Amino acid sequence: MADTVHPSGSQWTISDGAQEAVIVEVGGGLRTWRVGEHELLDGYAADELCPGAAGQILAPWPNRIRDGRYPFAGTWHQLPVNEPEKHTALHGLVRWLPWRLTAADDSSITVECVSPAQPGYPWTLAFETVWSLAAGGLTATHRVTNWSAEPAPFGFSVHPYLRLPGVAVSELRLHVPARSRLLADSRLLPIGAAKVDGTEWDFTTPRRIGDLVVDVTYGSVIPEADGTSAVTLSAEDGAGVRLWADASFPWWQLYSGDTLGDERQRRSVALEPMTCPPDAFRSGRDVIMLAPGETWEARWGLVALSSA
Repeated sequence: MADTVHPSGSQWTISDGAQEAVIVEVGGGLRTWRVGEHELLDGYAADELCPGAAGQILAPWPNRIRDGRYPFAGTWHQLPVNEPEKHTALHGLVRWLPWRLTAADDSSITVECVSPAQPGYPWTLAFETVWSLAAGGLTATHRVTNWSAEPAPFGFSVHPYLRLPGVAVSELRLHVPARSRLLADSRLLPIGAAKVDGTEWDFTTPRRIGDLVVDVTYGSVIPEADGTSAVTLSAEDGAGVRLWADASFPWWQLYSGDTLGDERQRRSVALEPMTCPPDAFRSGRDVIMLAPGETWEARWGLVALSSA
């Protein structure tokens, strides 16, 4: 009898000091991230099918494309509609592909995959991710190369859910350095934008999430001095987690998990740095054009925060 295969494939563990993380073969994403005794990533078990895109890499587009249909270079392309209730193409093409391990040591690994040209997205992209742990936290470095003979439209995001043990979502203090949010229709597709100043969506000063149901795209991001931006979840005593992203990610999607199944519902908050907003392949907004042979590179990371 063949050995049992995990739904997420091979499991690759890296560690550094008090930190440990597990990367998976299927989707090449982050399944767990532990700091000391605390699991700060709301991941999933090795024998569980990845739920709610937890820890997955979302490319060559993040979020949704209306009806899975978009124009490019004078041709309309039709992607599979994998979110039938909203009739959208959701979260790209690579999150269920097998990734292969190409380098590893105790505290870092490199994984790669190729997303082949296919109906709806006729470009071949090569993906590489370096996952590494150090005293400053976990860092992911992503590189994507266009192997096609023609320019390719491209977008990227990641989908980690973060939580603090023993702290309910309503009690978490959220800090989002952004001045605007997108307005969305019933399919969560953008129909406009609004400033957040003075509204319930304004988290430029850290405050409790409370009863607010969060599934919103933030823009007009306020960068830090080094060009990065960061979203923070923390408890009253200051303990928490900070997700930073480099200047490649001018958008953030936040999701409080209210529409997940009973066990995961409102258990954690997804912090998703994005290179472009939802439905970007149709609007053209911030879509990256990867020239033949061009490599795109970006970084983001997770940092555990101590109590005051």
